[in-house]
Amino acid sequence: MMKQLLSPALLVLIFFLLCTTTSGQSSAPAAAPSGPSVSSGSSSGPPDITAILRKAGKFTTFIGLLKSTQVDDLINNQLKANLGFTIFAPTDSAFSDLKSGTLNSFTDEQKTALTKFHIVPSFLTISQFQTVSNPVNTVAGDSVEFPLNVISNGTQVNITTGFVNTTADSTVYSDGQLAVYEIGEVLLSQGILKPLAEAPLSPKPKKASPPNAYAPSKSTGASTISSDATCLSPYAPIVASVGVAVLAAVRLCL
Repeated sequence: MMKQLLSPALLVLIFFLLCTTTSGQSSAPAAAPSGPSVSSGSSSGPPDITAILRKAGKFTTFIGLLKSTQVDDLINNQLKANLGFTIFAPTDSAFSDLKSGTLNSFTDEQKTALTKFHIVPSFLTISQFQTVSNPVNTVAGDSVEFPLNVISNGTQVNITTGFVNTTADSTVYSDGQLAVYEIGEVLLSQGILKPLAEAPLSPKPKKASPPNAYAPSKSTGASTISSDATCLSPYAPIVASVGVAVLAAVRLCL
């Protein structure tokens, strides 16, 4: 009788244990597949100017200028210090519109000035251009040789330099610290285009003037006297002899 009661209970216990084990295994999380991690594209650090322009896809020449002049390092380092910038970025077609060979003819100093002339050392929105004082200061320096005048109606920005008139066609990037605006022409100024100062020429040696045949000689008087004396000297003994003879004749007559 006892064996008949235990057998069903033992079977139920075994069944219960089997169910518990199976459910525990099914609830365990599956292992994640291994593979390369993918960046989300967001960054908590400051913006990188060349990365921003490269992403836009039409500023290859301007990126080359930024890197060759090391102005990109200047911008990125200042951005890390929480300073702001506004950059007018000429498109590749804008550089293509320059006279053939213009950019290649520039010295390294001119290329640096050209690049810095497109950078304003403060963050400016389109609407803020309405209140800026002209000429706007740029990283290039002296506003006399690098005059940048900006006029805005709140939606469009017109830019003049004395050599170029253009507009900010669109906003490439803006985050409250860095603003990048696309422009259709390369900004040029007197400070960029002026020729390098030439070294002063050494004065040419003066040619010796030919002697004036008609100019009186300082030794004219002395030479005349010497000439007269030379002419008389051969006849001096004869004159003396004639004089002695005359005196002798006079004495005989007396």
